[in-house]
Amino acid sequence: MIDKIYPYRFQIYLFTLVAILFGSLLFPEKIYENILSNLLFIANLLAGILLISKRKRLLFFFIFLLVIVGLILGLRLIDFGDREVLRFIQMGGYFLFYAVVTKVVIFQIWNSKRVDENVILGVISGYISLGLIGYFICTSIEMIYPGSFQGLLLSVNNPEIKHDSIMYYSYITMLTIGYGDVLPTTQIAQKASILIGLMGQFYLTILTAIMVGKYINQSSNK
Repeated sequence: MIDKIYPYRFQIYLFTLVAILFGSLLFPEKIYENILSNLLFIANLLAGILLISKRKRLLFFFIFLLVIVGLILGLRLIDFGDREVLRFIQMGGYFLFYAVVTKVVIFQIWNSKRVDENVILGVISGYISLGLIGYFICTSIEMIYPGSFQGLLLSVNNPEIKHDSIMYYSYITMLTIGYGDVLPTTQIAQKASILIGLMGQFYLTILTAIMVGKYINQSSNK
């Protein structure tokens, strides 16, 4: 089964990433925030496991993360334990997952002999994963130091922070657009914003140069 879908690993991973980013546009806010977003992240974890399924050590690590995240999700659904602590641990698990996946994608691009569909999809997936890493960093900061980001939209159905706003801020910062509707107001939030911007710029400049160089060599050899 895994061998049959493995060639489509980048397509599946990218599809689940896009679903996480834009799923809130298709479903009611309350349903998406409380149920679907968690399910989509679990689906993305499974897609990540498929992505690195040929690497045994990373495979066991990802399965461990999946179990931890699934357990925390179950505890949150039955309202067992401190929700904020569980949420923070969940953020940490997701952060580790996307950090490792992004590293794997970068090394696959670095070591690839030719530019093909999988390499291009890998570059796109890695960039989106970087934005999610920024989202988890900013969410954790806001949880520990409430009010670190001003201008966040609050959920109508939930008094907690609307996490779509933080995700929006992460990508806007990484893309260096910076509309200014969400502002980092504490020092740690400002430093995190600089880090997110640097990650996005380094990724684009370095990975783009590598891909262009490989494509030129590939065309010359042909």
